[in-house]
Amino acid sequence: MKIFEDAAQVLSEAIDPKKLTSLRASKATSQRVELLVQKLKEGEITKAERAELEQYQMLNHIMSLVKARARLSSRSA
Repeated sequence: MKIFEDAAQVLSEAIDPKKLTSLRASKATSQRVELLVQKLKEGEITKAERAELEQYQMLNHIMSLVKARARLSSRSA
């Protein structure tokens, strides 16, 4: 999606590429996502939890794009 690509471009230009590529979700966030995925697999996820999981997925997509752009810019520098 164009909006994700635009956000990735802005962030990758504004933040040091080495810092960007080392960013990781907190342990608490990772555990929450794992719980939500498990609930989804078991068919026990609520509508609010599904929306929350979708937000995590969107953020993960954006961060993947940002990190990819950061890696590319650090190679060409």
